[in-house]
Amino acid sequence: MDRKLEQKTWNSKRIMTVAGITAIVALVAGSIYFTSGKSKYNAPIDRLTISEITKGPFQEFIPVNGVVMPLTTIYLDAVQGGTVQQRYVEDGAKLKAGDPILKLSNTDVELSLANSENAVYAAQTQMQISQNAAQQNTVNKLQSMADADNAFRDAERVYNLDKKLYAQKAIGLQEYQVAENTYQYQLRKKKLAAQILKQDTALTKEQTKQSQEQYRQMNSSLQLMRKEVADLTVRAPIDGQLTALDAEVGQNKNKGEHLGQIDAISGIKVRANVEEHYISRVFTGLTAYYPTDDQTYKLTVKKVFTQVTAGQFQVDMEFVGPQPKGLRKGQTLQIRLAFSDEAPALLLPKGGFYQQTGGNWIFKVSDDGKTAYKVDIQLNRQNPDYYEVTRGLKPGDKVITSSYENYGDIQELILTK
Repeated sequence: MDRKLEQKTWNSKRIMTVAGITAIVALVAGSIYFTSGKSKYNAPIDRLTISEITKGPFQEFIPVNGVVMPLTTIYLDAVQGGTVQQRYVEDGAKLKAGDPILKLSNTDVELSLANSENAVYAAQTQMQISQNAAQQNTVNKLQSMADADNAFRDAERVYNLDKKLYAQKAIGLQEYQVAENTYQYQLRKKKLAAQILKQDTALTKEQTKQSQEQYRQMNSSLQLMRKEVADLTVRAPIDGQLTALDAEVGQNKNKGEHLGQIDAISGIKVRANVEEHYISRVFTGLTAYYPTDDQTYKLTVKKVFTQVTAGQFQVDMEFVGPQPKGLRKGQTLQIRLAFSDEAPALLLPKGGFYQQTGGNWIFKVSDDGKTAYKVDIQLNRQNPDYYEVTRGLKPGDKVITSSYENYGDIQELILTK
């Protein structure tokens, strides 16, 4: 008789299946558990830069390199072309206004001056001759006028006398008419002489005026020619130092060619290059500072050159009040170009963290100094040393300001020694 075998509930195959499922579930559960919490990273503290948040005066500024330059520079150009005949001074000489620097030779200009002088002298002589002739002619006209007036008076006297005698029947009609005709003739002759004298006077006056005007024009041209010859001697226009003199004896210089420059010694200015990013924030009157070991000197922007070259534009600055002693032309100064006045603010030292966070968050060190965790922050202005913190931190907080390049999405740092 057959016997019914009792089937086992837990065989080895089923046990292995259950164990596998359990392991998978445990693995998934562990993964979920461990990934659902904060990701952590062990960070050696000696490789970190930990900075403290402080409250102090903050000023927004950018550093620029300024070059010391003379306050005024006047360029010397050849007003007249010519050959360098003589050099009176050497490059670097200190000159007074009017001191000769060099002399050019130009035969054409000098010959034109001689011709102009001869023409003026000839015109002056001719004008003198014309004036003498006019004066003599006027004298003759005056003499004629005097003779006509004298003859008229005699004729008038005889006419008046004969008129009375004729009325008294003492003389005849024929004698009276002769006297009357003579009177009328001398009257017309006197009026004609007066008219001729008047016209001659006006004509002489107009001729004299024209001659004088012509002479003035010729003399003005002569003065211009003399000035052109005088310009062949190049002189210092102001008190200053001669620099960049480019002229040797025997060298030919064209009209308008650069010869050198005079740097005024009355003051200095500082010319700086500024990144074009700041062109809208730089204006005349903006304040700058030049710090030294002894004190900080104040400057102000006097001129802004709006032309941008190679990503930069230039500004000219002058010292306000005292200026450093011993500054030389061409010396480079480290200038702080200020965009704001000093004001109290929360200060965060600059560091490499900004490249990864954009200033939106930072690792803040816990009170016990063992960990550092992410906190959201808000930064406002900046200068080369600090950021201005407006939210997320307070004075005394310690933060990590070194680079976060290796931290990825780490939420918390374990600070290890």
